[in-house]
Formats: sequence, C-alpha cells, structure tokens
Amino acid sequence: MEQLPPVSFTLDEAEGFGDSVKVTLPAAGNLSKQQLLSWTPFIDWKAALKEHLSLQQSDKNHAFHDKTKQYTLRSIDVQSANWFGRSKLGFVKLEAIVRNDEDSKLPGVVLLRGGAVAVLMVLRPPQTKDERYVVMTEQPRIPAGSLQFLEIPAGMLDGETHFSGTAAKEIEEETNMRIPKEELINMTELALKDSKVKDSKLRNAMYPSPGGCDEFIPIYLWEKELDRQTIEDLKGKLTGERTQGEMIKLRVCDYAELWREGARDAKTLAAWALYEGLSRANILQPVLEKMKGSAASTPSKEIKEAKIELS
Repeated sequence: MEQLPPVSFTLDEAEGFGDSVKVTLPAAGNLSKQQLLSWTPFIDWKAALKEHLSLQQSDKNHAFHDKTKQYTLRSIDVQSANWFGRSKLGFVKLEAIVRNDEDSKLPGVVLLRGGAVAVLMVLRPPQTKDERYVVMTEQPRIPAGSLQFLEIPAGMLDGETHFSGTAAKEIEEETNMRIPKEELINMTELALKDSKVKDSKLRNAMYPSPGGCDEFIPIYLWEKELDRQTIEDLKGKLTGERTQGEMIKLRVCDYAELWREGARDAKTLAAWALYEGLSRANILQPVLEKMKGSAASTPSKEIKEAKIELS
C-alpha cells in the first residue's frame, strides 16, 4: 500500500512561541490537526513548554538568559498516535526540535499520555501506633516485560468524585471497599505547599520519567482504621497466587516492608517517601486527625462495610 505524505500545519505567533512552528502529523493519517490541538495532554504540554521557554527572557538569573543561548521551539514532528478503542486518544509520540542560535539542541523525543493517580491504601488496627498494612496490586505490565508487577493501586479520579479504574474495580470486588474522593489526602500537594521551588505550570504531582514522558501522578493517601479481625480476614483472602486467567491480584503488605517489596515501582517508593517525610515534618498527622474527627460519628459497622471505590 502506498504511504500517504505527512500532513503539516503551523502554530502561529498567537501560540506564544515567537516564529511560526511547523507541526507534522503521522503519515498513517490516524490523527488530525483538530484531534491533536484539542487533546488535553498536548494542550498542557504545550502550555508548560511555552511558559518555561519564556522564562529565559524574563528571568535575568536564568541559565539561558543570554540571547544567543536562549532556546526556541522550531518544529514538532508527530511520529505516531495510539487510540483506545475508536474515540479515545491514548498515546502520542513526537519529537520537538528545541534549539538555540548556537545550534545547541535539547533532547526532545516525547511520549504524551497525560496524568493518572496512585493511592497508598493504609489499614491500621485501632489504638496502635506503628502497626500498619498496605493494599497492593499484582498485574501484567507489558512495557516492563512483566506479567506480575507489584505496585500500589493506580487509576484515575473518575468525574472528580471517586478513584476509579481496573485496580479500583478489583479492590471493590475483592474487599467490598470503595474510596470516595473526600477521604483521599493528596500527599504530593501537601509536600509541595511549602516548597522553595515554585513552578506554576507543572502539576502538584510526581513525574516518573520526565526525560521521555509527560505522565504526572498525584500520590494520594487513604488511611483507615479497621478492626484487627477484618484486617486478618483480608490478609488471608488476598494472599496467594492469581487464579487461571485472573488479570489482577490484590495483596496486603506489612508497611514496614513496603520500601523493599515495592522497590521496583516508582509510585510505591514516592508514596512511601511522602508518607514518611510528611509524618516526620508533623504535617500529615493533623490532617488525619481532622478527617478522623469528621468521621467520628460513623458507626464502626458502617466503616467495616463501607465501600471504597477505587477507579
């Protein structure tokens, strides 16, 4: 089959990049100008890049403030697009040519996919200080070459109300737990609140691979007191090998071993570091106490049977 010539268009000066920037779309023809320009990950990436390129001029202390060293976006070559089904754009791979007048070029191969969320689910028996357990998932992760990758649950905030997705669905089915948004604590946001490094165009989230991907992941905490027998029942139920054809398996891990058991997963390590850091800085405990106080009127039976919706 004869390959179609690539389609191109330009981002005009109104986009804020100075000179017009040529954008070339994939020759496969599976991505239109409108689809790309209306896709949230591309919009967000473009806005962040524009903001940071403009800082070269406005910030006299910037490493590239000298005019000959200032980098500009020259062109964007969109190399491929992958769709989830017929209507949802999933991934876009592109190369952004960013260079200065000295012909110095910055690495610009980018995989755009947008954000996700991860949740550190901590279960704690009542009236205990150090005894804690964490719910983890084991599932296939083909990009890592694994069929049983161990990690904390990841998904999305579905309609800004609940944590949702495959892991969330499995957690609800296996444990009858559902996690409302109001019970989630955004640990990355708490940590960055008093950070000396301010960046209005980057998300309050962890970027697991900023050298090649735009993905950002806010790390949330959901911590709940459950009676010891309920936790023991969960540990017994969620321990063991995946059954034939089962895509995802839940496990209960001792929090003291989380740094070791989850060492391959960036989300797990980030969650553990944030939990430890916020605890040592005495930032997390007041938030947990406040949430616990607001839920004090909930009978223990309701807590035990409450659905945690992870999406």
